[in-house]
Amino acid sequence: MQVEANGISINYVIDGQEDAPWVTFITGIANDTTMWDGQIVELEEDFHILRIDSRGHGGTQATEGDYTFDMLIGDVLGVWDALGVEESHLVGLGLGGATAMGLAIDHSDRLLSLAPTACRAVMVPEVAEMWPSLVELAKEGGMEAVAETTVQRWFTDDFKAANPNTLDSVRAQIRGTDPNGYLGCVAAFMSLDFMDRIDQINTRTLFISGAHDRRGGPVDVMRGLADRVPNARQVSLPNAAHICNIQNPEGFNLVIGEFLRERVWEQWE
Repeated sequence: MQVEANGISINYVIDGQEDAPWVTFITGIANDTTMWDGQIVELEEDFHILRIDSRGHGGTQATEGDYTFDMLIGDVLGVWDALGVEESHLVGLGLGGATAMGLAIDHSDRLLSLAPTACRAVMVPEVAEMWPSLVELAKEGGMEAVAETTVQRWFTDDFKAANPNTLDSVRAQIRGTDPNGYLGCVAAFMSLDFMDRIDQINTRTLFISGAHDRRGGPVDVMRGLADRVPNARQVSLPNAAHICNIQNPEGFNLVIGEFLRERVWEQWE
């Protein structure tokens, strides 16, 4: 489905129960709403599920030029306002996790809870250094030119060898991303700098990381974020790298399900 919000046409998918609390999922860079397919069965009986394609991703309109996190945050708020979503749980991975944190800093009153996943709050040199070559490849050869490098970075070697069909599905997400959307979101990533403000987040928060994520949202980085957000907690999923909800959907679903339902989940600390 499409909605006009924040000056563009934004693609969204709704599942679950109309009279239940909202939970919103934001995609990562070069992902689309299908990245969250594995979470629907776990949550659809208890929640009204909203999945949003980030700007220039999936079915959401791309605009030219550099994007900012204010722009990406405005897209989410625009969809909420258009659909009448007053409050929602918010989950985002990678780019979506950073967007979710940024939204929570200034709009905690719109959140029921926050679950930033496999993400960072500030760009650092060891991550920034990988983007210029990917930008050049995307400019010269489109998304096909970055698809294989990207999918190889997101999962562990054992998982990639054992799950070729899943990798094909993720490659399709990457190839389906508008190059302008990819380049615009890379620019937003390069400007990422929420670290000095994340202590202003005022909602129940759980940071989720893949135990084998070495670059996107490593465990030590996300543990450090949890230490800075009042009363936040952090869990690390075994057998998962960056796209942890796809590599270990059972573990992710257990953690996010327990968290959203406000059940006890100390066993994951």
